[in-house]
Amino acid sequence: MTADAEADYDAIVLAGGGARRLGGADKPGVTVGGRTLLDRVLTASRGAHRTIVVGARRPTVRPVTWTRETPPGGGPLAALRAGLRRCGAPVVVVLSADLPFLDDVAVNRLLDALHSGGREGALLVDADGRDQPLVAAYRTEPLHRELALIAAEHGGLSGLPLRLLTGELDLCRVAAEPLTAYDCDTWEDIVTARARIREHGNVLDEWITSVKDELGIDLEVDTDLLLDLARDAAHGVARPAAPLTTFLVGYAAARAGGDGARAVAEAARRASALAERWAAEAADAGNADAGNADAGNASNADAGRDGADEREDGRNGSARSDEAGSR
Repeated sequence: MTADAEADYDAIVLAGGGARRLGGADKPGVTVGGRTLLDRVLTASRGAHRTIVVGARRPTVRPVTWTRETPPGGGPLAALRAGLRRCGAPVVVVLSADLPFLDDVAVNRLLDALHSGGREGALLVDADGRDQPLVAAYRTEPLHRELALIAAEHGGLSGLPLRLLTGELDLCRVAAEPLTAYDCDTWEDIVTARARIREHGNVLDEWITSVKDELGIDLEVDTDLLLDLARDAAHGVARPAAPLTTFLVGYAAARAGGDGARAVAEAARRASALAERWAAEAADAGNADAGNADAGNASNADAGRDGADEREDGRNGSARSDEAGSR
């Protein structure tokens, strides 16, 4: 998808509801991997031109537009209409705020399906074949049209189910990747999500994304490059050099400005070459020490043999003197 297509959509994140199965807890504010569920969804939809969050105000990882449905807690259709009133793009991505594993790849797949198929919407389908209307991309005009018709028919939107809307739209469906549509409705779901992000294959990417969000950094990180640099510094210099070197590389890249990823790559290349030179010098010094030790051992051995010969000569001389005395 082109950069223009990416920017030509708004995002609506539904972050209200009572979370009854969580005992009334503030579900969007529950953390998974150190980030709130809401922030994780906001990161996945960061390509949106504007993001509207329907729910109670709270600190977020990036700026958003806030609104509320009327009445508060009026259900998904009422919340969707409230969000649409703040949208200006021809396409809107609609997401719930409880999707810990959603990423921008899934969002872009929905947008690609919508633009290529000519339909009114594209929604995700989970592994069990269930439609996920709150993980979807829609054309804005059909949403306005159908919500107005539903409101006129039912005297409002409060408390009405989403299927009344999706049943009237021309939709295509996109199969979800594993975990993409996983949502957190219970504390057991939260515990499972927290465990899954710490699995070996996920934990490093999760941690890097969390740190970038926390520090407000929008930078593609070449993880392998930095890990190789840390290894070179640890092996070629000393173990504590690894974190210090990566810090200095980041600082140098920040000072360089321009293309951040390119600046990091260049600084890492230079630091890695320096670490390799340190390692080579250490190897040369080790070889020299080994050579000196061998020479020293050989000299000591020669000196030992000379001493032994001298002692043997002394004993022979004493023996001859004793023999002469006895005669």
